[in-house]
Amino acid sequence: MSMNRPAAAAALAAALCLLTAGCGSPSADKATDTTAAASATGYPVTLDNCGVKETFAKAPSRVVVMNGASVAEVSTLLSLGLGDRIVANEQSYGMSEVPGRAAAIKKLPTGGVKLNDAYDIPREAMLGLRPDLVLSTTSYGFDQKNGFATRGQLKDVGANTYVSPRGCDQNTSGMTIADSYRLLRDMGKVFGVSDRAEKLIAASEKDIAAVTARVKGEKKPKVMVLFSNMSMGGNDFSSVVAKGIYNDILARAGGSNAFENASRTSFADLSKEKVAATDVDALVVIGYNDPNPAAYARKLLKEFPQWPAAKNNTYVTLSDSMYLGPSNDVAVRKIARMLHPNAF
Repeated sequence: MSMNRPAAAAALAAALCLLTAGCGSPSADKATDTTAAASATGYPVTLDNCGVKETFAKAPSRVVVMNGASVAEVSTLLSLGLGDRIVANEQSYGMSEVPGRAAAIKKLPTGGVKLNDAYDIPREAMLGLRPDLVLSTTSYGFDQKNGFATRGQLKDVGANTYVSPRGCDQNTSGMTIADSYRLLRDMGKVFGVSDRAEKLIAASEKDIAAVTARVKGEKKPKVMVLFSNMSMGGNDFSSVVAKGIYNDILARAGGSNAFENASRTSFADLSKEKVAATDVDALVVIGYNDPNPAAYARKLLKEFPQWPAAKNNTYVTLSDSMYLGPSNDVAVRKIARMLHPNAF
């Protein structure tokens, strides 16, 4: 049975105590004091994460953030003021709705890692980083057959691991804004900054509630949400959003997804004919490492002039606020202002 470093140290101390004569009451008192001190700081902290119990004896100080085509994890850490704990970050979109965030992410260390074919950190490189916490968007990042270090292998070298909400089975179709709050809360507990996490959550909930109240009772326009210049399937439109956190954001902003029923999974792979035959009142174009998503939006509106969105030039470009992460309130507000300008 493997043990993490704090557990191994405690076991060794106990063994030495039994073998020597120096285990009187002073040592027992000291152990009691240590336990009390740990309790006072909120540690140990245990999370049940994808069926794996992860116990943190103290706040992590060497965090590795895997790519996972996400910025949820690194943005969450930065929003909690924990950027100095990151020794290697592989997440970046190159843009953000939050002022200064893209620049802050760019300044983070990458660990000098040579990424594998999946654009992420291979096993040997991961172990060489000597992390005490590794964050992965989904369980994919800990799958041995993909060339990654497993959760067990990382535990053997004293590293805790964490898979973000809805990432256990790699199916994000049921994701909501509540999952963004869960990620914040979990990281707040792990790093002993729950007060910061709760303040961020409360502020987000307040902002979203205010927007939703403004658009209550309004007609819900049909919105097409898709990624700019990205292909994920065989058809012309393979990066169209069908389900997931995007729909929760649209609903709070007073809109609905025009292609919600086009797929049972998060994304729909659609032909140009299917897209042309659907009424689209507005566009939300997500820029994933695309320096000019607005140009893509304008091109799309020109391609489908019959859409109400084209006739009214109704679109907005977003990036990290449309994903799992700490800034969903920004997306709700921007989309609501696009859909219901007279309500603001």
